[in-house]
Amino acid sequence: MEKQILIPSLAVLAALTCTSPAFAQSANEPQTITPYADIRYRLELVDQDGLPENATASTLRVRAGLKTREWNGFSALVEGEAIARVGPRHYNDTVNGLTSYPVVADPSDVLLNQAWLRYKPVKEVEAVAGRQAVNFDNQRWIGSVGWRQNDQTLDAARVTVKPVKGVALDYGYAWRVNRVFGPDSAQGIWRDDDIHMVRASIEAKPAGTVTAYGYFLDLPDAPLSSSKTIGVRLAGEQKLSGKAKLLYAMEYANQRDLGSNPRNFSLDYLLVEPGISAGAVTVKAGWERLEGNGVSALQTPLATLHAFNGWADKFLSTPANGLRDLYADVAVKFPAVGPIKGANARLQYHDFNSTRGGLNYGSEWGAMLAVPIDKRLAATLKFARYKADDSATDTTKFWFSLDLKL
Repeated sequence: MEKQILIPSLAVLAALTCTSPAFAQSANEPQTITPYADIRYRLELVDQDGLPENATASTLRVRAGLKTREWNGFSALVEGEAIARVGPRHYNDTVNGLTSYPVVADPSDVLLNQAWLRYKPVKEVEAVAGRQAVNFDNQRWIGSVGWRQNDQTLDAARVTVKPVKGVALDYGYAWRVNRVFGPDSAQGIWRDDDIHMVRASIEAKPAGTVTAYGYFLDLPDAPLSSSKTIGVRLAGEQKLSGKAKLLYAMEYANQRDLGSNPRNFSLDYLLVEPGISAGAVTVKAGWERLEGNGVSALQTPLATLHAFNGWADKFLSTPANGLRDLYADVAVKFPAVGPIKGANARLQYHDFNSTRGGLNYGSEWGAMLAVPIDKRLAATLKFARYKADDSATDTTKFWFSLDLKL
């Protein structure tokens, strides 16, 4: 009850703070401290075969923070958030014990989301230390899981160097993972981690951007996810006739056991994703392969997993026999209608199979419509339908959300 009362209070406080004259920026003087806030309401409905109840999750997240202006190369950010249920308690939030309902991993909480200090002595060098959201490339390996109400953040120190135009070198060390489940969950925080993140990218014109990376995860709280992954990715585009463009992404990685992992494995990751963009329409096809050997499978525990292998989230953990995802994705941008500009829709289809044993896991359809109502407010409708064969159970999910930025 206390968290439900606190959420509206924080919403009012965030709105008042962002419009307060004390923080108003004069015409001749830049703001020393910039306040910001965003509020997200979401309704998530889940119908999952094998469970006696359907889930109805009505939640509200208020996030507010302060960011300083750069001074002698230093700047800082502090950001808190509160998440609360604003409807019936008809879902398993992973900590409330309601296991007769499907999981909607948005438990109520009030917490520190980010708090970091940045040092940028010159434009080519930047260092950030503290609790932070980290997103690399397409977030397949390292991401902040922005889809859920609570971000995934890392307590980490990172350095980025850009020695010449088109080249970037990154190194990061993280000792704690703050997961989307929150601190009340037994798996909400991974402590005493030994995580090294190494990444180098170069704009290799005309081919595209080539990125080489190494992610070394020793996770004592999740030993079966401890691994070292080394890979390379190419992403680019080529102009065709008129407004048409050829899009492409290709990636290969090898993952092996590391540190506290009791298993011994060497597994491959492959991605081939061609596409065509023509005006307002973008069409992509993809073949993604996460190898499994029947006991272990290639895992991506720090990824923004909702963005991959279907929105129904049936493959957040790769099955022991591996996963092959053959998919198609169509995105359409709509012309402006009055004050509504930037509305877009997506339709996708996935066919899931194993990489070992010839299993047909199932298939999934997904659809999404995003409508910016104005510069600060946006609405989203989203749907996913997973049809099971050899993995999991039939599942239908529906989302409606409103996002307000102050």
